[in-house]
Amino acid sequence: MGERLHGKLERTAVGFMLAIVVAGSVGGIVEIAPLFTIHETVEDAPDMRLYTPLETAGRDIYVREGCYACHSQMIRTLRDEVERYGPYSLAVESKYDHPMLWGSKRTGPDLARIGGKYSDLWHVAHLINPRDVVPESNMPSYRWLATTQLELSDLGGHLAALRAVGVPYTDEMIASAAADAYGQSNPDSDQSSGVTERYGDATEVSAFDGVKNTVTEMDALVAYLQVVGRLTKAAYENTAAPEQMPDPNN
Repeated sequence: MGERLHGKLERTAVGFMLAIVVAGSVGGIVEIAPLFTIHETVEDAPDMRLYTPLETAGRDIYVREGCYACHSQMIRTLRDEVERYGPYSLAVESKYDHPMLWGSKRTGPDLARIGGKYSDLWHVAHLINPRDVVPESNMPSYRWLATTQLELSDLGGHLAALRAVGVPYTDEMIASAAADAYGQSNPDSDQSSGVTERYGDATEVSAFDGVKNTVTEMDALVAYLQVVGRLTKAAYENTAAPEQMPDPNN
């Protein structure tokens, strides 16, 4: 009977078209309906902070260099994943990610909890020559990042574009983007204090690439890597009391 009905539909253009519409609608409803209750399914994170201009630039470099093709940023709820990488990923942690970088491809390890796991200089050494710190690594070298100056003049435009899609950057943040990027990577500069004033005391201010008075693409990428998984503590609060949370600097 099923074969006869299918054959009849194939011979009737209108009927076959309607069947396609019905099948497509079912798939669409399954995907779209949950969005109407997204405010109930996405966790609250009152401590969520924004990416700084330097971290935003680093994230752009991460995407530009295709890092997401080998490294996911999505820890699943499976026990072995949680034991290896840390608390499973929450939707709210990607609240301000455009594009989000969850994925499932893992030529390299998942990076959802990479922030604070290693020192700045470890990341610099790893990016310049991965095999210096991980002998078995098949990751390519990104040594040119250390000598390529970061373009600061367009950072305000980047923040303005992100605000247009819902990231709550203020006019002051946008206007101060270039100065904040310089200040975050130069702790002794006059601009460094403005970064923590605008983005919070938890913001890491450091000469990320080990060189002061310049801002390189290496500074930006390391700054981004050091904040991945640390914009909010919501994932840790789901699994442990604050006093039981692991120290991200160890």
